[in-house]
Formats: sequence, C-alpha cells, structure tokens
Amino acid sequence: MSTATTDAVVPFDEAVQTYDPVMGLEVHVELGTATKMFCGCATAFGAEPNTQVCPVCLGLPGALPVVNATAVESAIRIGLALHCDIAEWCRFARKNYFYPDMPKNFQTSQYDEPIAFDGYLDVELDDGDVFRVEIERAHMEEDTGKSLHVGGSTGRIQGAAYSLVDYNRAGIPLIEIVTRPILGAGERAPEVARAYVATLRDLLKALDVSDVKMEQGSMRCDANVSLKPRGAEQLGTRTETKNVNSLRSVERAVRYEICRHAAVLDAGGSITQETRHWHEDTGVTTSGRPKSDADDYRYFPEPDLVPVAPSREDVERLRSTLPEPPAERRKRLQSAWGYSDLEMRDVMNAGAVEIIEETVAAGASPAAARKWWSGELARRANAEGKAVTDFGVRPQDVAELDGLVTSGRLNDSMARQVLDGVVAGEGTPTQVADARGLELVQDDGALEAAVDEVIAGNPDVAQKVRDGKVQAVGALIGQVMKAMKGQADAAKVRELLLQRLG
Repeated sequence: MSTATTDAVVPFDEAVQTYDPVMGLEVHVELGTATKMFCGCATAFGAEPNTQVCPVCLGLPGALPVVNATAVESAIRIGLALHCDIAEWCRFARKNYFYPDMPKNFQTSQYDEPIAFDGYLDVELDDGDVFRVEIERAHMEEDTGKSLHVGGSTGRIQGAAYSLVDYNRAGIPLIEIVTRPILGAGERAPEVARAYVATLRDLLKALDVSDVKMEQGSMRCDANVSLKPRGAEQLGTRTETKNVNSLRSVERAVRYEICRHAAVLDAGGSITQETRHWHEDTGVTTSGRPKSDADDYRYFPEPDLVPVAPSREDVERLRSTLPEPPAERRKRLQSAWGYSDLEMRDVMNAGAVEIIEETVAAGASPAAARKWWSGELARRANAEGKAVTDFGVRPQDVAELDGLVTSGRLNDSMARQVLDGVVAGEGTPTQVADARGLELVQDDGALEAAVDEVIAGNPDVAQKVRDGKVQAVGALIGQVMKAMKGQADAAKVRELLLQRLG
C-alpha cells in the first residue's frame, strides 16, 4: 500500500472557478539505440542487473565518453518533428548532484545550449478542439541507474531494509522535451496534459526513435503544476510530480495537484516548491524532496566532449526522413476507410490504427478489419488487460477470416469460433475451420426441410408471421439455426421462412 496522506483537497470544479491552472510538462524519452549515449554498452531492457556496464557509464577515473551519433540524429529528427529550430552549435554540460543511482555524481546533459528549441505541438482534444502546446526545448542527456528498495511495504526508501542499485540503465540516451508554461487550459488542463503526452507518444512512435513503453519507463512524464488567482499575471509556486508512467495517471496527477494546491491556498497557506510522488493505487501525491533550481546543480560545460555542430545539409537530410504526422495520417486513413469520427476514435482507443492498415493491405475490407480488431479483439483485450496485438493474431489472419465469411463458407458465429481457434494457436483460419468442420450447409434441400419442420412444429408463431407480425420470425430463425447446428446462413433462413409463410 502507498503512504497515506492527510492532504486536504477541494472539489475540482471549485478549484478551477477560483484559480487558473498553469502546467509545465517535461517528458523523458529513452532512445531506441543499440548502445548507450557515451559508450558501447548494450541497452536491452530486462537484462540481469549490472551486466550492461563499463568504466565509462560507471564513471570510473580515466574513462572518456564518446557521443552516440545515432542518438544525435534521433534528437534532431525529434526536434524537427516538433517544429523546433535546430542549433548550429551546442554542447553538453555536467549537472551536478549526488544520488545513489548516479555513478559519476553528475549527469551529462545539456543546459543553456540545447540541440532543439522554440517549437510547438498541436494537440487534438476529445471533442475535436485543437490546443497548441509550445515547446521550449528538447535536449540530449543520459539516463540514471535504478534503485530498488527492499524490505518495505511501499517500494520506497522509507521503511526499506536495504537498497540495491542497477546501473544497466545509466547512460542510456535520453531526450528531455520541455514545454513552456501551458496557460489558458482552465478546467481542461488535466485533459490537455493527457492529450499532449498521448500525441507526443504517437509522434515518437511514428519517428521510430523509441518504443515509448511508459510501463517500462522508456517514456515518462514529470508534471509541473501551479495555480494563480483568476486574472492574475504572476505565476504561482509549482510542484513537480515525478515519473508518471501512464496517460491516465498524467491526467489524474494533474487533477489531484490542482485540487490540493487550491485547498492549501484557500486556507491561507503557501505551496512548497518540491517534487511529489504519484501513487497509482490511492490516486494521490506525497511529498518528495525540495525542488532545486538550476543554480543548485552547478552546471558547467562538459570538458571531455566536443561540441555538436550539425551541418545544415545534415539537418535537411534528416528532415527528409520525417514520416507523415500521425494526426494527418489518421485523417487520411479515416477518409479512405469511410469511418465515422466515432468509429475512428474507437479504433484509436483500441490502439489498432496500424494493425487495421496492415489488415486492409492484406485484403480485408475496412469494415471487417474494424469489426474484428476494434470490436471482437478489443473486447477480449479489455477483458484480459492486454493489447489487441497480444493474441498472436496477424493481419493476414483477419483478412483470411474475412474472406471465409464473404465467400459464404462461414457465418458470423462460425467466424468467432474460428477466431477462438486462431487465438488458441490451432493454425490459420482455414486450418481451424477445416479441423473443426465449420462450413455453412450449402444443401438447399436440407435447409428447406429444416424450415418446414420448424414451421410445422410452431403453428402459433407461424400464424403470427402470416398475420403480419414479421418480428415473430426471429423465434423461428433461432430454431432453424439450432436444428442446423449453427451451420446455416441466418439471412437465407429468414428469406426461406418468409417465403414459406407468405
């Protein structure tokens, strides 16, 4: 269980009536390079602790760093995608602070000379409104190691019996993307925060610079929140909720801090500038440490690294590699597929845009691809806490399943049984259908006999249909389908029944 809190809060609606929320979002992104930022150590996630380290990333005396060129190119591409200016000359700095998972006792980062600056990202909100978030900077740095606190109930250092440090993550290339103060969001501030991080994640995934897996920490958000009285010019004191690692948590953490700040200010108190920890289970933040200002880190230029000076030709070459922006791509696909806004939103919520695109390319109709991926498979994913891509079903499997339905071999019920078999690893849709003997009865004589038998066995229902109560035919259809063991076309059964009953 998380540490309990007694912090007072006020209702969110009351807080935003009295105060204007101001946010600053800092998103850290681990780049998907094969090696670390300043050495040749591997970056694979999940390796045995302290097996991906060397004298450079452990900060041993005499070890000299070398900049990862691929990481620099990724940083430039991120900056360009965020409409930033790219520095003609920049350099690294040492950010000095003691922390157990900082083996050098400083972090190699960028301070006043970032590689990218002065950009923006347009964010689409749930109702279609677009909110522009201005980007102050995107700079390169290295990640820290990871501390594991053992023996306590919270996983934090308080109450732990001892701590272990894994330096595998130390030195992994990071890009930190820092917004300017986000003003004017009002009561939509939590929604804007979530939408910004979601839009940024989609963009970084399209750039193929990171796996952006928030649950693994390869993308994480520090959410700065302050309040100022409505109409006031001076910004309030901020708090920084650290390492929030899901879209839902970003929204909840911002909302909670707005309510907590309002309660402190309403009571005549003042906000302490500090870091805060987010507790997913209880939905609250708790105090971390006093928040340092830049001067406290004693930044100075890194003497062991040469400046980075990308040529304008290299910048334009990298600009030519940028993919179609995700928002524009979604609008193009939505138009091509003929989806409504609601249908496209369902597809996006299911995380199925790319997989549906592949499925349509494999031969399925857009309607069928949406039906299976954002319908049946999304339902299973939600029930089991998985992604739609976690079931071993491939785009070509769904396209093949659609073909079996449109060719008349399977009805919808049979197709679901076939999908069960594919998920269970029984083979392709055709192999599953063959093995399970699933195929619509094509013998009209057998179907007509079953229809006649059901009519004869249900004279009262048959008479209702003859009398014009057409909806009563549903009961007869169900009995025919049962008699045919589900291996009949329900539309054809309905047609035969109505013909027989006039």
